[in-house]
Amino acid sequence: MRFEVEQKFRAGSHDAVAERLAVMGAEPGPAVDQEDEYLAHPARDFAQTNEALRLRREGRSNAITYKGPKREGPTKTREEIEIPFAEGPEVLAQTRRVFEILGFRSVFVVRKVRTPYHLSVQGRDVEVALDDVEGLGTFVEVETIADGESDLAGAQRVVTELASSLGLTEVETRSYLRMALERRGGGFGG
Repeated sequence: MRFEVEQKFRAGSHDAVAERLAVMGAEPGPAVDQEDEYLAHPARDFAQTNEALRLRREGRSNAITYKGPKREGPTKTREEIEIPFAEGPEVLAQTRRVFEILGFRSVFVVRKVRTPYHLSVQGRDVEVALDDVEGLGTFVEVETIADGESDLAGAQRVVTELASSLGLTEVETRSYLRMALERRGGGFGG
């Protein structure tokens, strides 16, 4: 079982973090437009189970992602299963239609521009994403993958230590979806 281990931080600007990443030898990848459509299950309340199901479009690429319940710890840690599928807007529309037929409904679409930085910390691949999220602001996410239960503590330590060395202090524990739904005044319906 693979676990996504991440921390999200509010950032007034990405400049200082980008400078620190450059000093560490991290190179920015190209900025990408991401569109994440979150789906509500027809018979299970994801807000209650702390799960998420999304369809992601990144350029022409598409993926379905399931995120399991959050686990205790200093980081947001949860099982993550991501399955890429055929490219293009037509395929995404067809996939969305299959979910609609099965009773899933769209909860919200989160749009962001993400600039990813990749580096190795203590032998572990880490991504630091500089996000500009439509309607929500500027954030930094520090993320790595833990390969199983026995790897969780090491992954969490790398994420928290790297975030500290980048000068990130304003932890944001809510997902972009939760923040967007709270901003519009609605509850978390999935």
